Amino acid sequence: MVKRVFFSFHYGNDNWRASQIRNIGMMDGNPVASDNDWESIKSRGDAAIRNWINRQMEGRSTVVVLIGSQTYGRKWINYEIKQGWTSGKALLGVYVHQLKNRLGHTDVQGNNPFADFNISGVGLDRIVPLLNVGNIDSKTAYNRIAANLPNFIEAAIDIRRKY
Repeated sequence: MVKRVFFSFHYGNDNWRASQIRNIGMMDGNPVASDNDWESIKSRGDAAIRNWINRQMEGRSTVVVLIGSQTYGRKWINYEIKQGWTSGKALLGVYVHQLKNRLGHTDVQGNNPFADFNISGVGLDRIVPLLNVGNIDSKTAYNRIAANLPNFIEAAIDIRRKY
């Protein structure tokens, strides 16, 4: 069964990695904004960005945060995490630093973007499941993410039902 998810990621650093995750084919993800589309949305200001994100999240069960080296602390990633949680969506983190970018480079592991959020005194970093395939080559990382992502999405949905 295809999962309807919203992908949250740092566009500048991880858009190539995000496209690899989308191509796994088991998820119906939010449409990708091209560079031109994203620049047009950004040029209209914060309210336009928030509205665009909110529309993209409609009908999605899960917010999958693709965690790269520069994901932590980014304004719009934080907004997507908060908006996803407050609108009742499951949250899942997937480390993508081991996937190659368009230049064929991997990256260093980024910090957990859920660490700055808490629910009733409990850190989201203690609630949200993280898929981290470890320090392996890009092809093996992709295969492990592809093999495990559907189960992690289901686990995230089950966890969200408890909160």
